[in-house]
Amino acid sequence: MGTADVYRPGPDRPGPGPYEPGGLLDLLSVAAAVLDQEGRIVLWSPQAEELFGWSASEALGRFAAQLLVDDDHLSEVLELFAKVMSGAGYWAGVFPALRKDGTTRLLEFRNVRLEDKDGGVYALGLATDQEILRDVERDLALSLRLVAQSPIGLAVLDTDLRYVMVNPVLERMHGMSAQDHLGKRVHDVLPLRDAAGIESAMRQVLATGTPLVDQFVLGRTADPALGERARLVSYYRLEDPAGRTMGLATSVVDVTDRHRAATEASRRLALIADASVLIGTTLDLDQTARELAEVVVPDLADVAAVDVLDTVLSGNSAPVGEQAAVFRALAVAPFDATDAVRAADPPGEIAQYDADRLVARCVNTGRPVHLPRVTPEDLPRIARDEAAAELLGRAGLHSYMAVPLIARGEVLGALDLKRTRNPEPFGEDDVVLAGELAARAAVCIDNARWYQRERATALTLQRDLLPQRPPNPVGLEIASRYQPAGTASQVGGDWFDVIPQSGDQSALVVGDVMGSGINAAAAMGQLRTAARTLSGLRLDPAQVLRHLDRTASGLDQALATCVYAVYDPQSGQCCVANAGHLPPVLMRPGQRPALLDLPTGAPLGVGGVPFESVATRLAPGDQLVFYTDGLVETRDEAIDSRLEVLIGLLDGPMPDLESTCDMLLHELREDNDQDDVALLIARVRPEPR
Repeated sequence: MGTADVYRPGPDRPGPGPYEPGGLLDLLSVAAAVLDQEGRIVLWSPQAEELFGWSASEALGRFAAQLLVDDDHLSEVLELFAKVMSGAGYWAGVFPALRKDGTTRLLEFRNVRLEDKDGGVYALGLATDQEILRDVERDLALSLRLVAQSPIGLAVLDTDLRYVMVNPVLERMHGMSAQDHLGKRVHDVLPLRDAAGIESAMRQVLATGTPLVDQFVLGRTADPALGERARLVSYYRLEDPAGRTMGLATSVVDVTDRHRAATEASRRLALIADASVLIGTTLDLDQTARELAEVVVPDLADVAAVDVLDTVLSGNSAPVGEQAAVFRALAVAPFDATDAVRAADPPGEIAQYDADRLVARCVNTGRPVHLPRVTPEDLPRIARDEAAAELLGRAGLHSYMAVPLIARGEVLGALDLKRTRNPEPFGEDDVVLAGELAARAAVCIDNARWYQRERATALTLQRDLLPQRPPNPVGLEIASRYQPAGTASQVGGDWFDVIPQSGDQSALVVGDVMGSGINAAAAMGQLRTAARTLSGLRLDPAQVLRHLDRTASGLDQALATCVYAVYDPQSGQCCVANAGHLPPVLMRPGQRPALLDLPTGAPLGVGGVPFESVATRLAPGDQLVFYTDGLVETRDEAIDSRLEVLIGLLDGPMPDLESTCDMLLHELREDNDQDDVALLIARVRPEPR
């Protein structure tokens, strides 16, 4: 080798680094010896001394065969030596070598022939302990098999964080061959949003040696068909036996299915939580049905319809057995306007489905109907008629289910769910979720149904007990209104009446039974009847209230407030008594309206409390406005303030009594419908000219 061949370090040819023991060659402790053509030892390494026990001074110049081979193997060794030296050139194998202490050890040999520049021939012998070599080979083989056959993804990166090895599992995970990984970094291989963060974590592990375990990584791979994947990735530093950093190892476990299941479970829990809050916010049947339909779209279905059996709404029992089902459509919620929406029954309409239709089977059996994958042959069993089936086909309906609405053991209707845009079919978990939502909503729908039924009953009773249109008595113009509360439980306690008496006199009555519902309406009817009877006796108003007080005391815990007035058109005098009621408003032309100054009195039913009559003269054009507390009371304003609002509304010209009634209800009841209202306005007729 000339000077031109001397190794010189450069940018791509790093210079020799300091020697640090502990590498693979140190572990194997490979012994080297050189023999001349006759078989004498001419070179002897320290490892040879360690392996055979002979020092260099003891071994050099001696015949290797005599020094290292026992008599039983001498001839065989000499024959092999002759073959190598004659030109065979190479021999490898395992041989029992003789040590200085007289023991033998199985060694792994490699023998090759060497030539010098003068044609001299030598033999180079390399040897290592077979047991150590086999241990290393076994460890290496196990490592390679572990990597290749591991069920998790494994990779090794160098200190520059470039891939130097990936196993087959990781190839499949990344959708890229091992060859395509080599020499590349993570951001070159995977289109991850946080590739920089991942590489930063890797450098931290390289620097500190502290592993990072089960780092959650979510992202796509090189193969678009694999979609977004979820992985748990661990990083740990690789070191050689001497503790030198060799690179980084990563293990990757695909947890996509687990992640999707957890995400789906969270979505379902969130949907159930939303349903608990959003369904049943009112006792309006249609609103409750809309809330159910809107909760499930689009998280569970692309189109949802809520249909209730018409027999249930009419108060009859639901059908039993296989028969046609007649539904009243209450709500339809689409993800967007499609043919699937046009195929649904419009809210408010009645639709009949034959017994062979799936939704009819659902309500007849009380069990969900589930078609994960809808075929063209299934469409006629889902749709109401042929036209609707054609619309569903055009909309791309591919998955369907109907879940019964069951409350208190009664089938009320069905929740009808369809998927057209969502490519996933309804699964069993979706059926369970829909069943839970339907069960919760069914109770709310049933409550709304009973509310409407009770409300209708109470309103019917109330209206039947009230005068349909009070007659205009002598000398008076009359206008009246009754407005029920917004909830069924508040219907039934308020009343008004105009009762003609002999001698052209008239009794004007407004009252309010404390309590609500049908019982309050019934008590109101009894008090109204008693008041009409007593009115015929032409008693003083205070006396009438005393009798009504005894009547109320005989009712079941009934208390009521009442204003009773008698107007005499001949004298123009109006005599009024009050039993705990809000005072009427007196309106005189050209004056500010004012509350009539009356003793408050105690409510009817308290018993033993005296009542007092107050006489007031009314001139032509004067008005008395009688009302119940539902007109003015609110939860957040004092009653005095509300009475001032009432007086302010009445302060000014009024076109007619009917318009005044409508104005008061509109202004005072727009955001306050928690109680029912009775309103009666009486105006003294002008004297004829």
